[in-house]
Amino acid sequence: MKSHRKPLDSVVPTSFRGNVGTDSVLMNQRQDLCQLEKLRCTILANSREASRVVATEIATLIRSRKAEGKQAVLGLATGSTPTSIYAELVRMHKEEGLSFANVVSFNLDEYYPMQPEDLQSYMRFMKEHLFNHIDIKPENAHVPDGTAPVESIADYCRDYEAKIAALGGVDIQLLGIGRTGHIGFNEPGSDQSTRTRMITLDSVTRIDAASDFFGTENVPRRAITMGVGTILEARKIFLLAFGENKSTIITKTVEGEVTPSIPATFLQRHGNTDVLLDAAASAALTRTRLPWLVSNVQWEPSIIRRAVIWLSEKMGKSILKLTDSDYNEEGLQDLLADYGSAYEINLTVFRHLQSTLIGWPAGKPAHKKSPGDRPQPFDHIFPKRILCFSPHPDDDVISMGGTLIRLAAQGHQVHIAYQTSGNIAVFDDDAIRFTEFVSDYCAAFGLLSERIKGLEDHVEEFLKKKQPGQVDSKEIQQIKGLIRRGEAKAGANCCGVPTETLHFLDMPFYETGGVKKKPLGPDDIKILVDLMREVKPHQIYAAGDLSDPHGTHRTCLKAIILACDECRNDDWYKESEVWLYRGAWQEWPVHQVEMAVPLSPHEVKQKRNAIFKHQSQKDRALFPGADMREFWQRAESRNADTARKYDQLGLAEYEAIEGFVRWDGVWGLND
Repeated sequence: MKSHRKPLDSVVPTSFRGNVGTDSVLMNQRQDLCQLEKLRCTILANSREASRVVATEIATLIRSRKAEGKQAVLGLATGSTPTSIYAELVRMHKEEGLSFANVVSFNLDEYYPMQPEDLQSYMRFMKEHLFNHIDIKPENAHVPDGTAPVESIADYCRDYEAKIAALGGVDIQLLGIGRTGHIGFNEPGSDQSTRTRMITLDSVTRIDAASDFFGTENVPRRAITMGVGTILEARKIFLLAFGENKSTIITKTVEGEVTPSIPATFLQRHGNTDVLLDAAASAALTRTRLPWLVSNVQWEPSIIRRAVIWLSEKMGKSILKLTDSDYNEEGLQDLLADYGSAYEINLTVFRHLQSTLIGWPAGKPAHKKSPGDRPQPFDHIFPKRILCFSPHPDDDVISMGGTLIRLAAQGHQVHIAYQTSGNIAVFDDDAIRFTEFVSDYCAAFGLLSERIKGLEDHVEEFLKKKQPGQVDSKEIQQIKGLIRRGEAKAGANCCGVPTETLHFLDMPFYETGGVKKKPLGPDDIKILVDLMREVKPHQIYAAGDLSDPHGTHRTCLKAIILACDECRNDDWYKESEVWLYRGAWQEWPVHQVEMAVPLSPHEVKQKRNAIFKHQSQKDRALFPGADMREFWQRAESRNADTARKYDQLGLAEYEAIEGFVRWDGVWGLND
């Protein structure tokens, strides 16, 4: 036993500093992980930092090969993961004179069939993100041909392999990873001996690609891909993964056994592979999830909470029933040594969790307060002005509908700002149905005009000829946006929020008509800043849910963070706090929750009804993500699960709980 113990009052809640696993102690690289992690893993602050690391190594290779009078051979990947790498290489080309004249590239894969000019074509992707912006010779940029006749595919694939071999193999290979563990399009069952070939895509892969193709039914069933064996022959491999949705498969790849059911595990047999992750993608690694099982840790408050909650769940005991023996038997001796008895630690963590349960999320008025009520920030202000930002027109009710109901019922002035129109997530037949309704409505009341009839004809004719992935006309985009807007009004009204405090921002970055968005710009930020300065909210709620399939939530949160930073010296902002919600894709883990709003059975039902108002997203959403349940089912299940965890830890039993984390004013500014 150590001779000193830290005071328990040092174990206090901390504000949000990023995603799961971003505590500073967890970011340090450990030297004793080789038994657990069978691949070299580096956890970096964000995807941009990881991309700079890879781009720098690629640039070094290109320059050294040029000095030797040789070609550099690159294996390239597509998807969202490598885009930042390509952006950095383009910058190096334009600003630092990095030439690609001595570079030969081979892309991993391509959908089949696929025309090179199609929206989803990987050839088009590579041109848009890299080839069109550098001086690589067109004949040196190889992407599998999605137009090759099916009867000659085998010969084409052998030729692709021969071209790589003739150049001495790939020097640096870039890889992303799919939820199935595929690298390239090597789906489960692919062995390490496989070569470039045609492959049938896994159903999970096709679901994950649905947003790019505007529906799973439009995703090709086959693809051409480099084989696992081809990939493993590269002299250097970088596997990059960013975001929470990659954390589970990364852990299986890095810590699991080698198996064809997860083709990425074959990288364990490659002697020079580096895995680069952001904090979110590392969340399921043992060093991040259970660091005390790996080595000595710095017992910061969030780590203590995580450890105690983990121990409680593992032992099947409520927190206050945990004993010294439980701590000792499960590897938490150091925690006891630093902070004293199990009882003291249990009580501190229990009190913290107890303090998170708040039935009045924006504070109580003076006449409602009772002896023993815990003080809250800016308690003297009542009622408060609330501003809830919703990335899409349904995220507000899905993720914090119960809290909105509570805030409105408790007398606060609630504003909801819908950051995007959500128009691309409306089915074409809904647009036709609503257009026909307007035409019939106008005809019934003698309001029908040639313009209205012409619009109806345009919608019908355009959508009849529309190709998968084709961008809607401006008129149809507007109609679909109005559908989402009407649903948002109905959902908010159901929560007790009046229409006059709803704000439809239609941020410019989103309004492309396609899945691919424009970069976040000053106009986007100005819209948020202007609204915040108009409302002067005492509480701001924003989506901290970063796992949405097409990244809109992440972009919307970044915009809010930048807007808050611009407003931080405003007088009103000094009496404001920012809370981050989740729920559309996953919930906050209990050890991170700083405000837990319990919901009654009636409020759960009311929240469900609010979600039901979003009829275009009901039954079948256009972009459902990996979870095929309806959004109301996901929300109820996750809220109930959070409540169940609180109950099992020894807290009060509630029907459901919505969890929130306070933004610390720093995280995300430099991403």
